[in-house]
Amino acid sequence: MNIHSSKSMAIALCISLTSYLFISPAQAADFEVSMVIKNHLFEPSVLNVPANKRIKLTVQNLDNTPEEFESHSMKREKVIPGGAKAVIFLGPLKPGRYEFMGEFNPTTAKGVVVAEGT
Repeated sequence: MNIHSSKSMAIALCISLTSYLFISPAQAADFEVSMVIKNHLFEPSVLNVPANKRIKLTVQNLDNTPEEFESHSMKREKVIPGGAKAVIFLGPLKPGRYEFMGEFNPTTAKGVVVAEGT
């Protein structure tokens, strides 16, 4: 192998790794869904998503106070400041129901992700 082909291989490898590292998370999701927090409630409170797919969940908090999206079954926690938006990646999830709640308002902010299909 000569020096020119070694340099070419090194450059190709660098370009390949760089493009891999900079793939945006949005490209990594198979399905996107969104919801809002309003008056300490998740709307909609039921999210139907495909099973066995990576989900990009965008949550916009319309309240003035922060809320924490928390799900023990999906192993996710994310504080969303008042007036802010957050992205939470879920799954891939097996078919089933996955409850979530607002940690700061657990009696009102409740919901479920329903993963359907194969």
